[in-house]
Amino acid sequence: MKNIFSTQWKFGNMLLYIAIVVCFLLIAYYHLNSGFSMSSDSERFSKWADDLIRLNFNFYDFFLIDKTGKRPHLLFTSVPVLLIALCKVMFVNEWQFAFLILNLSLVFFSLIFFVKCLLLIKVSPVLISLTLPLIVVSVDILIWPKFILSDMIYAFLVLIATYLIIKGIAKNKIYYFYLFLIMFLLLSTRPSSFPIIFAIVLFIIISKYQIVFKPKMILLSLATAFIFIPFIYSLIYYFIEFNFSGNAKIDFITNGVKDGMIIHDRPETWVNKPDNFIDIIFIYFLRLINFFNPYASTFSIAHIFLNVLQISLILLSISIWAVYGNYIKIFNKIFLFIMLLSLSVAAFHSFILIDYDWRYRFPVILPLILLIPISLEIILKKLYLNKSKAPNN
Repeated sequence: MKNIFSTQWKFGNMLLYIAIVVCFLLIAYYHLNSGFSMSSDSERFSKWADDLIRLNFNFYDFFLIDKTGKRPHLLFTSVPVLLIALCKVMFVNEWQFAFLILNLSLVFFSLIFFVKCLLLIKVSPVLISLTLPLIVVSVDILIWPKFILSDMIYAFLVLIATYLIIKGIAKNKIYYFYLFLIMFLLLSTRPSSFPIIFAIVLFIIISKYQIVFKPKMILLSLATAFIFIPFIYSLIYYFIEFNFSGNAKIDFITNGVKDGMIIHDRPETWVNKPDNFIDIIFIYFLRLINFFNPYASTFSIAHIFLNVLQISLILLSISIWAVYGNYIKIFNKIFLFIMLLSLSVAAFHSFILIDYDWRYRFPVILPLILLIPISLEIILKKLYLNKSKAPNN
């Protein structure tokens, strides 16, 4: 049994390759069978792609287009608009299907980099193979790749950034150039990329100091941040109200709070309109804890079950690491980065907006699922360590 879960088991890599192909084919079949989906944002991307084609792919002129109704700056949509424009030029009337194929190719490479992240830190190929099906049944993976949006591109870039961080941890170096390139692409893909960039930069700064990364200290630090974020946001809310009230560009930040909004367009999640500072803190607190909420009134039983399964396994993995991962420094750093990344994204969107379908959590789902096989590896290492210390009969 020990040999099967070893990185040296001769059939481990073969099993892993088969698992990657099977899981990808299942995801691809589901999306191809469902077909592509267009949303209001998709129509906007399509129009901007037409503008870019009309301007012969001159981004300088493209960025100078009248900004009326286009918020934020078009720079922050450059990558998806460019890819949609290329699909339109090369595939004409079939451009939407071509973009779906592009998204599915990114799903495939996401699986590859997901596996590479784990092999870098010597997680057993068998354990990786056993956890890959969790990606197949992840509701987020079954929803967003079929949309003509930036989501799959953005999620792929976030996973690449995670891979570079994990590789840097494993090799004890920082890949500044590649991380800078990925951060630029993130900025050019979605305006809400700032929390991702913040997490990367903050982790690099933390890594520069010889800090002992122990689970309890990491969890205590993140829990403290979690508690103080609603309080800080409430102070920022009042600052905006007193200094920028009436500014149409930022009023949407405070208007939702004034209405007691928790999840956008889901009034069943809203609370009473705030009357005081404590009420505002409570709203931001509810937003923060609802960012990963697995339940909504319109979700099917299967949808809720899969969401609950996913979040439960992630929380269980964090618990396993907290108890048994104390002496594995490389794993501690990885858990720190992924949880810091997740908290940063959750905090940002708790302040701005949590979408109706929890769309903005999609980019951190694959990094979070990475924690599951790592926690299983921690258990195996702990079991083997205990067995090696046991006296021989």
